[in-house]
Amino acid sequence: MELGAEFQIPNWDKPPKQVVSLVPSITESLFALGFGDSVVGVTDYCIHPKDLLTGVERIGGPKTPKVNRIVEIAPDLVIADQEENDKETIFEVHEAGLQVWVTATKTVDDSLDLLRQILALYHTDKPVMMINSLQIGVDYARAAARAEELVRYFCPIWYQADEGMEWWMTFNRETYVHDLLGLFGGVNVFATRERRYPLEADLGLTDPEAACDRDTRYPRVRLEEVQEGQPDVIFLPDDPFKFSLRHKEILVAGLKDTPAVRNNRIYFLDGSLITWPGVRLGKALQEMPGYFYPGL
Repeated sequence: MELGAEFQIPNWDKPPKQVVSLVPSITESLFALGFGDSVVGVTDYCIHPKDLLTGVERIGGPKTPKVNRIVEIAPDLVIADQEENDKETIFEVHEAGLQVWVTATKTVDDSLDLLRQILALYHTDKPVMMINSLQIGVDYARAAARAEELVRYFCPIWYQADEGMEWWMTFNRETYVHDLLGLFGGVNVFATRERRYPLEADLGLTDPEAACDRDTRYPRVRLEEVQEGQPDVIFLPDDPFKFSLRHKEILVAGLKDTPAVRNNRIYFLDGSLITWPGVRLGKALQEMPGYFYPGL
């Protein structure tokens, strides 16, 4: 998505009084940093902090927000994200005359920078200690991971089986989740694997077309390809796709000759730990190392 300067963080003399957040992770971060009073609209998928969102208006999903209602609310600022929200929606809100800030978070450092940008937007550094603590945690995790043995992992984010084709969508090194899991010593078995078009090409059944400007960060793979990657650990997150025991059974049956299955290291995971940049990084720093290095 190519977006111009009009979608960058605004340089205002005063903090925004009314904000609509189309990004669940940013909603959580705004409240955690002390700016929840300015939030007047959130998506149906904004679930944290649950106890503080009761009276905030819901304006639909991140991909399908009620644009007309957002325009009626007339907030000072609408916060969107290149990953979470459709370009068409972003332009529609902008063309209605509203200021839109579109974030783009591809790395852990981007996540920390995002929090610092929010402080700048609200013209305060009072919560800066929280961000500094996260930075210290990130630095420590990086140092600890270098001292430990690296762990190969496979982490699907979607599953589909139709028309005789079964596939698991995952991600490559151009994504936030890849960078985050690498922080803990995780080695993505599909780090360099690009998505190919059409689907049959992605699954190795035909020759690929030129990707052109299509997104290549999320390849769809077959279990045979996962088998070749020999993951030590497999994660089954519940966001954006909610994996179940049935999916685990499919993996166990199809990947018997991998270290992950032999050592019973297939873990169900709170997806927000790895897909939500922002203050949720703190929980990831606390919980994720134990999945890679049991006993920590």
